[in-house]
Amino acid sequence: MSTIDTNKLAQEAINAISEKVKNLHTLNIIVAGKTGVGKSTLINAVFKDHLAETGMGRPVTDHMRKITKRGVPLAIYDTRGFELGKVVQNEVKKEVVDTVQKGFATKDINKAIHCIWYCINTASNRVEPEEIQWLKELSRENQITQVPIIIVLTQAFSKKHADAMRKTLLEENLDVVQIVPVLAQDYEIDDEYVAKSYGLDVLIQVMGEALPEELMDTLQHVQIASLAEKKRYAQAAVATAAAASVGEGAAPIPFSDCALLIPTQLSMIVSITVIFGFDVNKSILTALLSSTIGSGGATVLGKSVVAGLLKLIPGAGSVVGGAISAGTAGIITTALGEAYIGVLELVFQGEMSINDLGTKRGKETMSRLFKKQLKLGK
Repeated sequence: MSTIDTNKLAQEAINAISEKVKNLHTLNIIVAGKTGVGKSTLINAVFKDHLAETGMGRPVTDHMRKITKRGVPLAIYDTRGFELGKVVQNEVKKEVVDTVQKGFATKDINKAIHCIWYCINTASNRVEPEEIQWLKELSRENQITQVPIIIVLTQAFSKKHADAMRKTLLEENLDVVQIVPVLAQDYEIDDEYVAKSYGLDVLIQVMGEALPEELMDTLQHVQIASLAEKKRYAQAAVATAAAASVGEGAAPIPFSDCALLIPTQLSMIVSITVIFGFDVNKSILTALLSSTIGSGGATVLGKSVVAGLLKLIPGAGSVVGGAISAGTAGIITTALGEAYIGVLELVFQGEMSINDLGTKRGKETMSRLFKKQLKLGK
């Protein structure tokens, strides 16, 4: 029974992950609003690597700074908070429009502005007429560039007040994609009551509907606000890999030729890792790949699949002639992908750390989820 070098496979996966992240398009977002609306809190709650720390970002205009972080394909153009005052409002609006038009003129997706968030503090309990006017004027100047504008109702401690403010804004017929109330982080009202954060997942969903398809991988990679959206895109990657595996197994694959499935399944692992956006090192991937390998080197990724594993698959039968059918190849690939999503979901939810994945606990969890998925035959 042949063995497989999981250490080599893990290195190939690490190289592919690095290359894929490097080739992600840069997502560029302008965030505007009055002073004190909680823009930094919102940015840090939505995106990885705590971007909006105090002092971060380089000034690009008098009222705007560009926040970036090495290795993260995201740029936030943060307008300085402005109070009511026509002169400053006009200056900020001009800088926003100029930035949008300059990016649009390059015809480069990595330099174009892809979305504008206008933040309004829900706790203020009112929308200033000047802000409505500002948004209308911005929309008029955005007719050619058509950058999606999303109004984010920040600090929405009271869902009732947030809903009332949203209805007021909807009555203005503003040219915006959506109005999304959010509470970016849990807020302690008193010792007995904590307002739980909400709305960030809706914001990510709205972004996903508004942005071009070329930026979907980037959005999922950089966002930390919606597990459901990450899982949805990761499961699409699993479905694609499973379909490819079925094609590869259209003629039954002899055990000795199971290596044909390796590139497809490794590519799936890479895609899922990039979507979740975690920093996964070689030792972690080696452990995870090893956890799907039985004693003697039989593996779903390697050159043979032991009958013991196949017995877990409903309908796999005795594997006539010592070969894997198309359906079985698809089931194995899906089980591997869903199990990997499962362990990354535990990390996302804080039930495991990313470093736990390389430990005995991580390997046992991956193995358990993998076998469970095989039994489900998904």
